[in-house]
Amino acid sequence: MQDWAEIRRLHKAESMPIKAIARTLSVARNTVRATRASDEPSAYRRARKGSLVDAVEPEARQLLAVDAKMAATVIAERIGWEHSITILKDQIRRIRPDYAGFDPADRIVHQPGRSDYCTHAVQPRNRGIGSTASGGVECVRGRKPPRSTAPS
Repeated sequence: MQDWAEIRRLHKAESMPIKAIARTLSVARNTVRATRASDEPSAYRRARKGSLVDAVEPEARQLLAVDAKMAATVIAERIGWEHSITILKDQIRRIRPDYAGFDPADRIVHQPGRSDYCTHAVQPRNRGIGSTASGGVECVRGRKPPRSTAPS
């Protein structure tokens, strides 16, 4: 990445020839030519090697289709897993959301100022002369109820 930027800078900003850039940076002239021609730095991309779990993933998916909450250890027993449980658990953790389904509790959205606040405290019926407090439920839409200013 650094060589790519430096080669492009030397070529464009300083108009240095290919041979001089190669000598200065100790790289091959073909490397300089390839770098000049590319629009972005070359990136090493390794092909995915695969995993031991890939061989048994279809069986694990079948079990999750029956019961999405089945524990990874139970799945391991049923498919005859003899290797490290950690790699199986990691794979099941990645594929389980495909079978989990819809949970209504995950979709609750509370808009600011739009929730209800209810107190379910039972207060004594008689607080003394002139008291209007009564036991029961007090609900206020969108905000907390005001605090009582009556002396206790």
